[in-house]
Amino acid sequence: MDHIAIRSARPEDARGIAKLDVETWRATYAGVLDTSYLVGLSARRRELGWHNVILREPRDVRVAVGDGEAILGFGSCGPNRGDRRFAGEVFTLYVAPDWQNQGIGRRLLIALFRRLVAAGRPSAIVWVLRDNPSRFFYERLGGRQVTYKTLAFAGSAVEAVAYGWGDLPGFLATASSEDRESEP
Repeated sequence: MDHIAIRSARPEDARGIAKLDVETWRATYAGVLDTSYLVGLSARRRELGWHNVILREPRDVRVAVGDGEAILGFGSCGPNRGDRRFAGEVFTLYVAPDWQNQGIGRRLLIALFRRLVAAGRPSAIVWVLRDNPSRFFYERLGGRQVTYKTLAFAGSAVEAVAYGWGDLPGFLATASSEDRESEP
């Protein structure tokens, strides 16, 4: 694949997002979350959910697509659902296992940050399970641990860590031009 584009999601992307959602959960959380929970994840149910999210506000969902429009990663954002110190929240950010460590996650996160700023949300938080090895990605991109909580999840208690960015416009000012979206 020569070119990877970051763009707003379209309703027809819901199936590819849902499949990648289930695939990345199973790969990322194996050994962290209950196996029966991971096995029971349904791409079909998630497809319906993603379709509705995209219809409600497509600019809040970004996809990374390769040649032939294959979805290699996706993320979503919106108003913060809890911690009032931050105006926005990144709800999801996943990259296909075979495409990780190639800059796609960074480009998606920056696209989500741009969306939040455009929507009048100059700060953001993201929640990550503490045992998710990918959480250090957020630290490398300037996120600082701001709080934590215990979640009841699939019959067990798991720790989650929140990373925060207090000044998204400042962060984006330092982002390189290669992190620009391919399409608004």
